[in-house]
Amino acid sequence: MRLMAVVAPLLMLCYGLLRWVDGWDGDRGNGPAWDIGHAAFFAAMVLFAILAVQMRQLIAARNPRSRTSTVVASVAAAAAVFGVGCFLWVITGDLFDTFSERAPLPDALETTGPALFGLGVVVLMAQLAAARRLPWWSPALFLAGFLAIPVDLDLLPFAATAILIAFVPLARPAPTSELPAQPSRASSPRR
Repeated sequence: MRLMAVVAPLLMLCYGLLRWVDGWDGDRGNGPAWDIGHAAFFAAMVLFAILAVQMRQLIAARNPRSRTSTVVASVAAAAAVFGVGCFLWVITGDLFDTFSERAPLPDALETTGPALFGLGVVVLMAQLAAARRLPWWSPALFLAGFLAIPVDLDLLPFAATAILIAFVPLARPAPTSELPAQPSRASSPRR
């Protein structure tokens, strides 16, 4: 999880920067910057889906007796993964015109999917903040970055940077109180 918390936003940043580069000629699409940027965004979204599932597992492990928090985390992770699926559908259509012509994402999912992704991740991060695994500002900063994207796609580098900063606390090693106890050498039998 620690590596993904950094790599996913960095790949998103790469997409945002390459999107800028692709637009320098006044036309977006069908060029190396477009293709590489979208491939980076595709990989970022896959990592965000895995990260959502791992955050759900961390929440369940921290509160094994709290059925409510586990159910909320499960629903939030499912929403985030579903939203990622919608993003991947659109990205694939951006990369392959025949895909977008033959299987366009239904209009209802174009808005709902990304919203579910953002909402799911915010809920997971809020639960981790409530459990003191993340600072309170992490979910707020993620939400600010995420909400910048639909305002203007040219804000993607800003959004990715905000999302990266929001996830940095997950990239740090867990406090030793969260790590499983290791058997001491003194208690193990000698052979």
